[in-house]
Amino acid sequence: MQWEVVIGLETHTQLQTKSKQFSGASTTYGAAPNTQACEVSIALPGVLPVLNKEAVECAIKFGLAIDAEMAPRSVFSRKNYFYPDLPKGYQISQFELPVVGKGKITIQVPATKSTEAYEKVINITRAHLEEDAGKSVHDAVEGMSGIDLNRAGTPLLEIVTEPDMRSAAEAVAYAKKLHELVQWIGICDGNMQEGSFRCDVNVSVRPKGTEKLGTRREIKNLNSFKFMQQAIEYETQWQIETLEDGGTIQQATVLFNPDTGETRAMRSKEEANDYRYFPDPDLLPLEVTEADKARVKAEMPELPQALQARFSSEYQLSSYDASTLTASRSLADYFVAVVNAGAEPKQAANWVMGALSAKLNAEEKAIADSPLSAVQLAALLKRIADNTISNNAAKQVFEGLWAGEGEVDAIIEAKGLKQVSDTGAIEAIINEVLAANQAMVDEYKAGKEKAFNALVGQCMKASKGKANPAQVNELLKAKLG
Repeated sequence: MQWEVVIGLETHTQLQTKSKQFSGASTTYGAAPNTQACEVSIALPGVLPVLNKEAVECAIKFGLAIDAEMAPRSVFSRKNYFYPDLPKGYQISQFELPVVGKGKITIQVPATKSTEAYEKVINITRAHLEEDAGKSVHDAVEGMSGIDLNRAGTPLLEIVTEPDMRSAAEAVAYAKKLHELVQWIGICDGNMQEGSFRCDVNVSVRPKGTEKLGTRREIKNLNSFKFMQQAIEYETQWQIETLEDGGTIQQATVLFNPDTGETRAMRSKEEANDYRYFPDPDLLPLEVTEADKARVKAEMPELPQALQARFSSEYQLSSYDASTLTASRSLADYFVAVVNAGAEPKQAANWVMGALSAKLNAEEKAIADSPLSAVQLAALLKRIADNTISNNAAKQVFEGLWAGEGEVDAIIEAKGLKQVSDTGAIEAIINEVLAANQAMVDEYKAGKEKAFNALVGQCMKASKGKANPAQVNELLKAKLG
């Protein structure tokens, strides 16, 4: 039997606000345990929640970015469950009426050995506001567990897809696209190690060609794209083997162990009615007006797809270049700054995607931490364009800029990299080379093209790499006739 995997994602996106969802307590990461757990966070008797306006604006931004339906009136509910890190005994969330409804995200799935790259639309079911729970800390004191309530009340936007994905590759492509988008519009810092972007993946399998969904198992709290890929592939294979061996799949919540590469059942999966949702009497309905949406939209940056189209039309870049340069907002901003500082767009694109990105990757730096400013890179590219330096010399200047050795012209001067473009000086070098390499000249005249390249190499060597290569080629051809 052939099997088909069906995947849907629920992503907990921590919103980039300074205070919590329903209180003024700080959301700063890394504080000492329980120092950011205020009266509302720990649910002292008599306290009342107050909705964070900035968190609502983050939700509106996301809804606009995915062209979603947005509820003019949404309500908050209490999701009841009992766990040590949930001091109220319930989590404030949204159930029947979320603030963001149906939307969509287009993903690019990369090519593999057996498939070509392709695009696919992933439908978003909903995105709702809620608060995070605290965290259980094990073995901080040997043999004991503790509770840190710093995260309790941290604002989240939970983004839920339809079960539209059919492979681990599609799920990872979607997660990466979403991760890029929430950072682009400035609602989440995207730090997966700190728990700012966590994915729960629902996986089921069914016989290929059937419509009925199989029983799903939910892999919780995946905070790495690599682990997501591994977890889905293992879980898919485990479910197929279980069914082919005559077993059944029980709906469950499972955890992924990156050390073993295996998933393991944690508990049976709850249904919505197990949580006993009911409206929160302490919070008024949330109303989002057209004026609210218009105001938020005016503050949003140009979205990736629009910027990609503009790069192609305005700068005549290929779709590949435009797509690569809009992979992150910071990369796109850097490229635009290089062009605005006077560099030719295609040359700027080549250097940003090539030498600059390679150096950043090698040193594990973000582009925001680049020692080389956009203005400095533009100045370097201008010196290539006006023939002051060759491309090879430019690589040395680039390294000097990276190391903080000064500005472009000063490095060129200090290293003696200025290109020789004086026709008389180049002709003198060519004459010396031709006189010293008669055998190569004879080979060229006998029809051996490689001999010409060898003569160019000798000229460049004689000039210590400073001669303008284009002029060397032109004058040498003229001399040889």
